[in-house]
Amino acid sequence: MSFFDTLQEATQHERHTLFNLPVIRDALQGKVSVESYRAFLAQAYYHVRHTVPLMMACGARLPSRLEWLRKAVCEYIEDEYGHEQWILNDIEACGGDKLVVRDGCPSLPIELMVSYLYDLIARGNPVGLFGMVNVLEGTSIALATHAADSIRERLELPQSAFSYLSSHGSLDIEHMQTYRRLMNSLDDPCDQAAVIHASKVVYALYTDMFRGLPRDGEAPHASV
Repeated sequence: MSFFDTLQEATQHERHTLFNLPVIRDALQGKVSVESYRAFLAQAYYHVRHTVPLMMACGARLPSRLEWLRKAVCEYIEDEYGHEQWILNDIEACGGDKLVVRDGCPSLPIELMVSYLYDLIARGNPVGLFGMVNVLEGTSIALATHAADSIRERLELPQSAFSYLSSHGSLDIEHMQTYRRLMNSLDDPCDQAAVIHASKVVYALYTDMFRGLPRDGEAPHASV
């Protein structure tokens, strides 16, 4: 079995837990309020703005034996740069205050997730950051391909309010094809274990973030 397939099998329980949350099931059916969508975008901003810095830190810490992976990190950085600004623009396009979000604070699960990833790179195995990629890009593909259009139609929002989510459908599908190839080239057991463990941690924290989002008909929680 390839390592990519091993990774998906090892995180099947965590993925199942995430995608069976009521708020995720609602989203996949297009049952999302404007408040819910803005709350999601706010939390997305708080972790997406760290994607490039995290990748830069990871690339700097990779050993020379993984030079091929450092090259891939550089390409990923180029693809991801500036995406947090897309999110702020989406928030504004659906009636939110992007400056309040920009200057605000993440929910606790996102704060812990970002802190964990920086610590993992600094004190652990930097390859583990690819566990984050596994979770976040896999989730965004599902939301973009199965939920974005139905949410937009139900909320009667302009296409300009979905630049982040819609773009990450095709973009992240391409990224995941590259990701599969990279992970299947990762042959060190310690590197593989780091990716699996980080995937499980990020899945757990990302799931907690979604649990904190308001469902359709609920008021936004204070943390978002």
